[in-house]
Amino acid sequence: MSKPRIADTRPAAVELEAGKTYYWCTCGQSKKQPFCDGSHAGSGFEPMAWRAEKAGKHFLCQCKRTAKPPLCDGSHKTITPAELDEQEGLRTAWYRVADTGDMRDGEVRSVQAGTLTIALTRFDGQYGALDNACPHQGGPLAEGSIEPGEENQCWLRCPWHGWDFDPLTGKSPGSHDDGVPVYPVEERDDGVYVAVKESTVRTRTVSDVMSETMVNWGVTDVFGMVGHSNLGLADAIRLQAEAGKLNYFGIRHEGAAAFAASGYAKLTGTPAACLTIAGPGATNLMTGLWDAKVDRAPVLALTGQVETQVLGPGAFQELDLAAAFAPVAAFSQTVLRDSRHAELMNLACKNALVQRDVAHLIFPDEVQTVPAADDAQPGAPAGRMGAQGIAPPADVVTAAAARIAAARRPTVIVGYGARDSMVPIIGLAEQLHAPVLTTFKAKGQLPDDHPLAAGVLGRSGTPVASWFMNESDLLIVFGASFSNHTGIEKKKPVIQVDFEPMALGKFHPVELPVLGEIGVTATQIAAALPAKIAAEDQREDIAARWRIWRDEKARRCTRDRGQGLNAAMLFDELSRLVPEDAVIAVDVGNNTYSFGRYFECRNQRVLMSGYLGSIGFAFPAAMGAWAATRSAPAFAGRKVVSVSGDGGFGQYLGEFNTAVKYGMNITHVLMNNSELGKISKEQRSGHWPVWETALSNPNFAEYVTLCGGTGLRVTRAEELAGALAQGLAAPGPALVEVLTDAELV
Repeated sequence: MSKPRIADTRPAAVELEAGKTYYWCTCGQSKKQPFCDGSHAGSGFEPMAWRAEKAGKHFLCQCKRTAKPPLCDGSHKTITPAELDEQEGLRTAWYRVADTGDMRDGEVRSVQAGTLTIALTRFDGQYGALDNACPHQGGPLAEGSIEPGEENQCWLRCPWHGWDFDPLTGKSPGSHDDGVPVYPVEERDDGVYVAVKESTVRTRTVSDVMSETMVNWGVTDVFGMVGHSNLGLADAIRLQAEAGKLNYFGIRHEGAAAFAASGYAKLTGTPAACLTIAGPGATNLMTGLWDAKVDRAPVLALTGQVETQVLGPGAFQELDLAAAFAPVAAFSQTVLRDSRHAELMNLACKNALVQRDVAHLIFPDEVQTVPAADDAQPGAPAGRMGAQGIAPPADVVTAAAARIAAARRPTVIVGYGARDSMVPIIGLAEQLHAPVLTTFKAKGQLPDDHPLAAGVLGRSGTPVASWFMNESDLLIVFGASFSNHTGIEKKKPVIQVDFEPMALGKFHPVELPVLGEIGVTATQIAAALPAKIAAEDQREDIAARWRIWRDEKARRCTRDRGQGLNAAMLFDELSRLVPEDAVIAVDVGNNTYSFGRYFECRNQRVLMSGYLGSIGFAFPAAMGAWAATRSAPAFAGRKVVSVSGDGGFGQYLGEFNTAVKYGMNITHVLMNNSELGKISKEQRSGHWPVWETALSNPNFAEYVTLCGGTGLRVTRAEELAGALAQGLAAPGPALVEVLTDAELV
């Protein structure tokens, strides 16, 4: 119950008896207002007890100059409204909202006075300033009109349901008491001004507690869209952003927010968050969240929800978000008024990190602004996360070492799960003089110029890698998922090392499954190897196979059918020009296969939509990677590059505006062949007619230039190197559009 404003003039006096308990209340049932006998306790008035220490007159006031408000000594004669406002944490502010003479008589318009939206009216030569929200359903009165009514009275009519209000006083006609608040308005020499009362103290909310907890867990980047059902949560995130504790990026489509968060997580191993409204905003996240889930990337999804009181019957934008997110989220909970708010965010962040999965929190609209308890403390990861360096049993290590020591041509295969363990894996391979192959998702984890590097295995790979797998008598596999796109030969003897129990022997039995943290296990196996091993030195074979493949690539670089540049030439130039520590996000389609075959990595990190294989991934993921170069020290200052076809880039074309808005230093390389080339190829290989794969495209370089970025277009081979160099050197977002031949991939 709010305390009444008792007086702003001379304090009022009431006679009380000493030693008697009175109840401060606004029930209106007592002659000694604001005191009553408290007999209705529990009826909703919640009277507050106060005991009179002495008999006689007590002065009722809100001066707060006494330790026992609302009582004072009555020594003063007045309290000004400004004093009352100051005591209640308010201040009056005047805002200029219109030019003098700018409005005609009978006009209403929407104006902004601080954080308040006002319906400013001009009627009968006077100005009125009404709250813009109709008390019926919040209809915007400024979108209504001033219309004549009965007895020569004119009314401001709500555009939603036709409710009427006096355009100057805000009162409803007849005996209705549901008028709208009005604000002081003045016409001055330089314009029309409206006065509003603004709070000087912000009440800390449960959303603040949860946002502070999220930051404590290391979530420093949020991608999203602010909307009507997440405003309270958005304001809490705003405070953290303005305090420099996190970065917020407003995107153009929620799907891009999820892909950006997924790209961030794939690069750093830590979660970013995506923020949406209820209903369609939340469902638009799904594809990007599934991408994160199937590739084991930690992401935090924060979705608004309609008010709890209208859940069930089918309110506007109401969806059962808990049910909708159940398949994609490892953790999904609704935040309620009486929830343990910090603990919910603790659990969401921990689930995302430990399970390397999607965690989801649902914020009903009215819960977001519930005041936090005075003693509410944010959560943090301290004491909640154990060490991850789990070692396999000693007998398993001994068995693995014995089997490896006996192999004549062992081959090491590394997957994306081994990305943080490459130093001990390379050390083991060097001990064996064995080739190291990577899955496509692991491309770049070993430089292609390393003496033991044998390139990518599988559909997006090279003949170098497949030759060594076929010649091997033992495959030592670290952190790979055995995808059918990679094609690790199951008939070969396999030692599989993984930290995920379900990954071991997932699709078929292996000779020796080893459960343990990958780096720890590789180190222990290397230490357990005997001094004498059977392995041959395969470095000469590796060099020979690379010579054969590079000769073939050089021949492919010269192909020209007069219908655009070939992919081998494009990626040969990119291999030379892209900085060796760049982060490269690649898309899905022929462009991706060509990147896997022809681009030679040094120390670049490659991001892709692995198991989901979602077209459109590259550019939003590059946005997430760029954010990581600002907030994750390990990636500070790295150049971010993305590669896609025209079909993929077209899916999130509007996000180039996002990149311009935030000055994202991303260079996008676009292979434009005006076709969904991979689908055309699949139709032909399946003996189908090629149908509906042609694309009608704009000049993408001109488009990004209009957006405010650097747009370059390449139509001839001699333009390629210069355009790529210029695009990579551009200080902000840039696009290099290369017209390519759909057949020369």
